[in-house]
Amino acid sequence: MASIFDKILPLKALIMDVDGVLTDGRVIIDSNGIESKQFDVRDGHGLKMLQRTGFTLAFLTGRHSPVVSRRAAELGIDIVFQRCHDKLAAYQQIKQRLKLGDGEIAYIGDDVIDIPVLRRVGFAATVADADLELKAHVDWQSANPGGRGAVRELCHLIMQTQDTWDKTMARYLAP
Repeated sequence: MASIFDKILPLKALIMDVDGVLTDGRVIIDSNGIESKQFDVRDGHGLKMLQRTGFTLAFLTGRHSPVVSRRAAELGIDIVFQRCHDKLAAYQQIKQRLKLGDGEIAYIGDDVIDIPVLRRVGFAATVADADLELKAHVDWQSANPGGRGAVRELCHLIMQTQDTWDKTMARYLAP
């Protein structure tokens, strides 16, 4: 069985579920029917740092929300699949679009709908507060819950393992 290190080295793309991964999973709908979600800015910055290393990022979510489209635009993520009830079929489309193999793709999810994709990708990840069923299907679980730094933690892990962390950090440490 390959080590986590061996699984992370060939990665070129990260696909993420949104609700429960980039958010805490709660959906807030006000009395006017306006939906809102809370995103952690440090997760977003971690994704920007990972993009600077050449990584491609994508969202793959079962729900549809204009908030997700807006967050993707803010982060420069142009591969966004919403209202996906067959995440494996959507994953196959993303994989073909990127011209990557399973071993070059990481996925992070938090619920049982994510299991088919988690079982296919080269590196499967989940958040600390994920559904217990996921633990048997992932290579790594964050210490932080969804929407509270789990994605940033994964970005750090990838950059440190692929030896791009120091170069990425140089821009912040320059005199």
